[in-house]
Amino acid sequence: MRWLTLLVTVPPTPIRHRVGIWRKLKRMGALPLKGSAWMLPATPETTELFQWLAQEVASVRGHAMVLHVDAVEAMNADEVAALFHEARAADNEAIVRACRDLQARIDRQRSARGALEPLKRRLEALGRDLDRLQAIDHLQSPAGARARGLWEAAAARLRALEARPAPRRRRPGAPPPAGSTWVTRPRPHIDRIASAWLIKRFVDDQARFAFADPVDAPKKGIPFDMVGAEFGHHGPDCTFETLLKRFKLTDRRLRALAEIVHEADLGDGKFPRPEATGVDLALKGLAATIHDDHELLGRGMAVFDGLYATLRPRR
Repeated sequence: MRWLTLLVTVPPTPIRHRVGIWRKLKRMGALPLKGSAWMLPATPETTELFQWLAQEVASVRGHAMVLHVDAVEAMNADEVAALFHEARAADNEAIVRACRDLQARIDRQRSARGALEPLKRRLEALGRDLDRLQAIDHLQSPAGARARGLWEAAAARLRALEARPAPRRRRPGAPPPAGSTWVTRPRPHIDRIASAWLIKRFVDDQARFAFADPVDAPKKGIPFDMVGAEFGHHGPDCTFETLLKRFKLTDRRLRALAEIVHEADLGDGKFPRPEATGVDLALKGLAATIHDDHELLGRGMAVFDGLYATLRPRR
């Protein structure tokens, strides 16, 4: 590897000349050395850049000299290359972070419908930034390769999302297809756990469950036990009661469970079931010791398996 060194001196006034030369050197990707020296790898393109800049320095009454250097004293080629890589590291890492953020946004967009244009514009802007940066990443730093790989991965994800057919909208009132994903709020408690149990045991044994806030829930599946959801509180009914009615479940033990869930969830005295306090306390105990929502849901559903197996409806 051969190197170019530009020795440059610019009059202190007017300051705009010094600032202009400095900015051009930075845009070239030149590495600042001690004093007024700058270095680039020696290629025909970089040689021409330094020669043109030397002419500009002369035009503002400065002095510049381009030197061809075979070696840098006390440093081998790898050590010099490491200085160039370090000079590009911060900018490349910024693009790496931006690409990861974009990938996360793409992954949250569950279908091609919706706000894809902002994602495409962001991808294009990052691509332009990456092209400008890699034009001056003369020694192809590892961080630059990582940034390019993440950008290409984000582009592939966005293309796949664009090609994905829009999901069919389910008609209100129509039963969800088997294997649907049902989505509720994080940290499930009694009505959400009981409702998930009811769905899994009596509506769709292939059902899956996810957690999201009310804004993102419709993108992930069928919302339940959320404000405004089709499967939620309606009138005086809790979500468990809504599901019983919607799916025409007439099992007497389920009706008894509905009374317990209603009392524990709403506490309005409509169903004076003494079991409600104990079930509510047991589920709160699980929530206090289990921090993973999926595990909490599974353990809570096991509680309802036991309740259903032992419960006797009131005569």
